[in-house]
Amino acid sequence: MVSRSQPGNKKPRSKPAAKRKPAAKRSTPSKASRSAPEITPFTHEEDLAGYRGMLMIRRFEEKAGQMYGMGLIGGFCHLYIGQEAVVTGLQMTVQEGDQIITGYRDHGHMLAAGLDPKGVMAELTGREGGLSKGKGGSMHMFSKEKHFYGGHGIVGAQVSLGTGLALANAYRDNDNVSYVYFGDGASNQGQVYESFNMAELWQLPVIYVIENNQYAMGTSVSRSSAQTDLSKRGVSFNIPGEQVDGMDIRAVRDAGARAAAWCRAGKGPYILEMMTYRYRGHSMSDPAKYRAKEEVSKMREEHDAIEQVRARLLEGKKVTEADLKEIDKEVRAIVSDAAAFAKESPEPDPAELWTDVTAPAEQEEGASA
Repeated sequence: MVSRSQPGNKKPRSKPAAKRKPAAKRSTPSKASRSAPEITPFTHEEDLAGYRGMLMIRRFEEKAGQMYGMGLIGGFCHLYIGQEAVVTGLQMTVQEGDQIITGYRDHGHMLAAGLDPKGVMAELTGREGGLSKGKGGSMHMFSKEKHFYGGHGIVGAQVSLGTGLALANAYRDNDNVSYVYFGDGASNQGQVYESFNMAELWQLPVIYVIENNQYAMGTSVSRSSAQTDLSKRGVSFNIPGEQVDGMDIRAVRDAGARAAAWCRAGKGPYILEMMTYRYRGHSMSDPAKYRAKEEVSKMREEHDAIEQVRARLLEGKKVTEADLKEIDKEVRAIVSDAAAFAKESPEPDPAELWTDVTAPAEQEEGASA
């Protein structure tokens, strides 16, 4: 078991931060001039697993969009379509006990973490069978069993919370890592930098994953960030970072493995800027008129994460078009069952308004013992 330095009792680093080797850079759809390290090829089984995982997220989100249009989902609804490779690839590096926390574009993260699509869809529709009993909606779902600590509606709030999860790991001296997801917009929040500072001071095992879909809520990175290379946001804190092609699941998995190894070795936090792209607007109410349709089409045609894996599978000739159609059929059936479950699940009883507000007395007593 790796021994980590504790807050207030910090051990000397084995390698001074100033002498750390610069992190490798990756080419991305928008920054092709970067030199990319060689990507570790996927086995046929890994490609199949990645394909199925990403396809599940996309089909689920497409169905969620339909249900929102039908008035079955209220409030806000932020779809993950286009960004599937990020969470699917990083989940391949997660070990039992590692924590995951993200913002409000969270459905894909839940599915990748192994949460039941029925529970996720029922929560989106505010039904009793939802993961938060229909009281959290799209942005607030949790699973203690899967170590998923939520979507969070407050921009950047999950960064400080995820840093706290890493602090708990450090106190327990376990081998777990906290994966903290946030977007390019949230990267400008002050609490993000406070978290960076504490994480490096205390050498906390946390991976900060910046999902840079390039437009935040609707403003391009070039117009909202003085430093557009977000992987460098940790430089003043001595936190290593790298840009990753977030549309290539293999590149994501490789970078995630490097970051996780760094954290598990007790070297502190790590930043991964995932260069990705969302095909839909910021939320279902966003027409996304701030970007050209041709730009979106170009990304779909040339960089789509699912299509890249699909092409490799067919090129390997171990599967056929018919095989892939069968996988799609199976995935669609799971999503359809989830939608049917959500529609049939009753709305929460009004009495539920008064539950889950505070921890049960016996639980509080056990925590203070």
